[in-house]
Amino acid sequence: MHEQRPSQTDGEYQPPPPFPPPKPKAKGWRNAGGTAAGIGLLAAKFKTLLAFLLTFKWIFLGGKFLLSFGSIFASIWFYALFYGWKLGIVIVLLVLVHEIGHWLAFRAFGTPVSLPYFIPGFAAFVAPKAPPPSPAHGAFAALMGPITGMAASGVCFAYGVATNNHFWFAAAYIGFFLNLFQLIPLVPFDGGRVAEIIDARLFWVGLVVFALFLAVIGLHSPFAWLLLLIVGVTALPRIRAALRGEISPVLAATPVRARVSLALGYFMTIAVGAIGAGVTMSLR
Repeated sequence: MHEQRPSQTDGEYQPPPPFPPPKPKAKGWRNAGGTAAGIGLLAAKFKTLLAFLLTFKWIFLGGKFLLSFGSIFASIWFYALFYGWKLGIVIVLLVLVHEIGHWLAFRAFGTPVSLPYFIPGFAAFVAPKAPPPSPAHGAFAALMGPITGMAASGVCFAYGVATNNHFWFAAAYIGFFLNLFQLIPLVPFDGGRVAEIIDARLFWVGLVVFALFLAVIGLHSPFAWLLLLIVGVTALPRIRAALRGEISPVLAATPVRARVSLALGYFMTIAVGAIGAGVTMSLR
C-alpha cells in the first residue's frame, strides 16, 4: 500500500505519482559485449604499461645519463675547491672534449661505447663495449683523444690572444699539458695504446718519462702512488714480454702501413703538444 504524502496545499493530501515504467533490459550479449570491451581496453592499457615497465630501458638510460653528468658536476665541484669555479669548469670541459674524441672514433668504427665518466680529481674515461675492428682501430681511437683535446686547447689559446686575457693562456697550458701527459708511451695512457702498435721498445722511453714525472711531483701524494700502482699492474707485464723478445699479438696483427701512419700521427701530436705547452707556459 502506498503511503500518503503531504500536498503543497495545507491540509490536503494527494496520492503519490505512479512509478515510472521499468526500462526494457538490454539483451545479454550487449551487456556482455560492453563488459568485455571495457575489460579488453583496460587489459590493453595495462599490457602496454606492463611491457614498458618490464623493459626498464628508460630507467637504465636515465641512470647512465645521470651517472655521466653527475660525475661531470662532481668533478667541476672538486676542481673548483682548488682553482675556483671558472677554471674548474674549463678543466672539466677540456677533459670532456678529450673523451669525446675517443667516443667519436669508436662510434665511427661501429664499436658501441659508454658515455664519458669522470673520477673527480683523477681521470675520465669511455669504455668500449666490444673490441674495435682491429688493433689499429683501437690505437687510432686512443690517439683521437689527445688530438681533439689539443684542438680545444688551441681554441683557448686563440681566444686568449684575441682578448689578451691570461686566464685563457693558463687554460690552454693545462689542456696541452694534460694531453701531452696522456701521450706517454706507457700503458694505461693513450700513448701506450699507440706505442703497442708502433714498437714495444717505446715502453722503455715511457718508463723513463714516467719516472721523471714522479720525481718532479714527489711520492708524498696519494695521486702519485695510485698512478704508480696502475702503471705497475698494466705496463710491467708488457715490459717483461718485451725483455723476453716476445712479439705482441696486436703488433703482429697490424700491417706496416697502419703502423707507419699511426707513428706519424703520434709523433706529430707530441710535437704540437710540446710546442703548445711551451708557448702557453711562457704567457700564462
